[in-house]
Amino acid sequence: MRFGPWYPLGSARDLAPAAEGVLQLRLASGLLEYPRGKSAMVHYAHAADVRAAAVAWAAAYGAEGIVCRHLIEGDGTAPAALYARLVDEFIRRFGTAPRRPASEPPGPAGELGRGSGAP
Repeated sequence: MRFGPWYPLGSARDLAPAAEGVLQLRLASGLLEYPRGKSAMVHYAHAADVRAAAVAWAAAYGAEGIVCRHLIEGDGTAPAALYARLVDEFIRRFGTAPRRPASEPPGPAGELGRGSGAP
C-alpha cells in the first residue's frame, strides 16, 4: 500500500479523488498526547468518495493546520479492511483511536463512534 504526498486539507477539493479509498489527516506541525505516546495523526477514514469525506471533515472541524493524504496504490486489500487495519494498529500503538486536536480525549481503546471514519 502506498499513500500520496501530504497536502493542506483545504486543497482536498482539488487533490483528493472522488472515488472510494482511504484518507489520513494529521497535524501540519506538532504532536498530540495519546495514552501511550505522541502522534500527529488526527483522523483516518474509509469513504466511498474520498474528496467528499475530506471536504466534509474540513467543513465540520476546520482545515487550518491539518494536512491530508490518500491511498494511491493498494495492496489488494479492500479499502474498508485497510482502514480497519490502520485504526487497529494506531490503537495498539497509542492506546486509543486518533482524535481531533480540539476534541476531548477519546473513550476507551476501540471506541470510535463514527462508523467507517466519516466526520
